[in-house]
Amino acid sequence: MTTLMVADDHPLFREAIAAVIAAGLPDSRLLEADSLAQAMREAQRHEASLDLLLLDLGLPDAAGLDGLARLREALPSLPVAILSAEQDRRTVLEAIDLGAVGYIPKSTSRDDMLAALERILEGHLYLPPQVMRRPPPTRQDSPPAPLDDRLTRLTEKQLEVLEALGHGASNKGIARKLGIAETTVKTHVSAILRRLGVTSRVQAVLLAGELDLAAYLAERRGR
Repeated sequence: MTTLMVADDHPLFREAIAAVIAAGLPDSRLLEADSLAQAMREAQRHEASLDLLLLDLGLPDAAGLDGLARLREALPSLPVAILSAEQDRRTVLEAIDLGAVGYIPKSTSRDDMLAALERILEGHLYLPPQVMRRPPPTRQDSPPAPLDDRLTRLTEKQLEVLEALGHGASNKGIARKLGIAETTVKTHVSAILRRLGVTSRVQAVLLAGELDLAAYLAERRGR
């Protein structure tokens, strides 16, 4: 049985989430909390069985991403996804950098929310479509090298890892798919960030979304 928790101080929204989960994930149970303190107590009580915590950023005892940071510190192995009305791109990316496994806007349709939950429970990262789209260009004194040029710095295995990152796969999922150790995946990810000139996994994911990496890999192998 899959166990989820929703931490939100609005009873009507918790009821709506409960209805989505009951209809789309029938073999599951939902725990509820209306504050960060209650969420942390319940998460610690059910730590062995809790598969995912859905965290609102507007809880009365947590400001913004502070609640996420505190949860990650107290329960580092617990998957936490943000479920919030806030859709600012910077907030979304900061949440992922802090270790959230997904970010679901509250405006998401019922079907898309269920699809997002299923994706996260399968071990994938979920980001809203609007975040995955390429951001508008910004003025820079020293613009980075074109993405195609930066990709030539990656080995074939690193390109395969990057492609998997672009599909939201976790390190464990990538290791299983490519038949390599999870520690090796982490080493490849560090090298990818360095060679692409980015500082976070999220930035690498966004870059991966700019190209058809499968086609690029096929072309490179055919040279």
